[in-house]
Amino acid sequence: MTEAFIVQREIQIAAPPATVFAFLTDPQKIVSWMGLEAETELHPGGLYLLKGLGNDRSRAARGAFREVVPVHRLAYSFGWEGGAEVPPGSSLIEIDLIDKDSGTLLRMTHSGLPNAEQCASHARGWAHYMDRLSLAAAGRDPGPDHGPANRQ
Repeated sequence: MTEAFIVQREIQIAAPPATVFAFLTDPQKIVSWMGLEAETELHPGGLYLLKGLGNDRSRAARGAFREVVPVHRLAYSFGWEGGAEVPPGSSLIEIDLIDKDSGTLLRMTHSGLPNAEQCASHARGWAHYMDRLSLAAAGRDPGPDHGPANRQ
């Protein structure tokens, strides 16, 4: 059976994989491009928690790491605290970091989304945050996070 509601993105980042990995896993680096507070426990079953996203400072995302392969791959469950459609742990984010062209090719797949509306909303979010990650990992300031445009 083919899953219809998946977000896939690729972005080339002008930084080595180790730097990009740190910006995806180190709580202090995460909040430079996404959210106000982050907690990570980098082992299978370990916590992934992100609070204060975009304009909705009360919003929190929670999940658990399934795979942690330093500088190469992350996989973690994901969902929104208090979210009925995408509750914590209900979807899966997989990120691969590939050393390419003097930087890093980041490939991300977000699967397990329940419907087209949530798929579109998360696609907007990923476009926004991947652009911010690309700037931060390359040593540039992405500026204040006002969240993705056209959020519902």
